[in-house]
Amino acid sequence: MKNTVYIALGSNLDKREANLQSAINLLPPDIQPIVCSPVYQTEPWGFVHQPAFLNQVIKVKTDLEPEDLLQYLKLIEKKVGRKKTFRYGPRKIDLDILFYNDMVYDSPSLTIPHPRIAERGFVLVPLSDIAPDYIHPILSVSVKEMLTDFDDKGIDWFSPGVCGKME
Repeated sequence: MKNTVYIALGSNLDKREANLQSAINLLPPDIQPIVCSPVYQTEPWGFVHQPAFLNQVIKVKTDLEPEDLLQYLKLIEKKVGRKKTFRYGPRKIDLDILFYNDMVYDSPSLTIPHPRIAERGFVLVPLSDIAPDYIHPILSVSVKEMLTDFDDKGIDWFSPGVCGKME
């Protein structure tokens, strides 16, 4: 598999950690998890009157092109039980493409790198655990540098995270 992709996972409904694990377990065979960050409990972002999230970032390999990858991830969200709600609302699972190789990509349905990475501690903290030296292809700064001035209040370590099936 030729493409390296970083994907953010989030869940704040039902069995949150099981939702993250279910999504990771559904990735193969088209997406192979390589490294998984620890799981963090985080305060909601955007719409704050909802349960806390569990967030994680994973590094994967895939041969899927960006739009096909997006569709595959949307299918996984549906399989895990995501229902349509309002923007930034509660969800059983959310999967976002953060980086795809060093690609800069923009279409009506997908922007890579994710346009709000630098604003989101709940993404930067777990991403820095697995890719601190990754250079943002537009901002030309590392993940570690993006996190330097970031207030990580409300982002708490939750569990070590698992990349494979949990028994």
